[in-house]
Amino acid sequence: MSEIHFVIEEAPEGGWLARAVGADIFTEADDLPELRRQVQDAVACHFDDADRPALIRLHITREEVIAA
Repeated sequence: MSEIHFVIEEAPEGGWLARAVGADIFTEADDLPELRRQVQDAVACHFDDADRPALIRLHITREEVIAA
């Protein structure tokens, strides 16, 4: 695997959630810089050195509600 993708969402109670696409990896943090570190750590723990993806892509989504 050359890269792994994460979907990043704001948590309802505050902070951020990261969920890998195609792998059972999930992590969370209070802010985006900490979430980036948590994602790197989670990927390092999940994969052996030989199988670890070279790239981690973060897709940050944000939901907004607008009253009509």
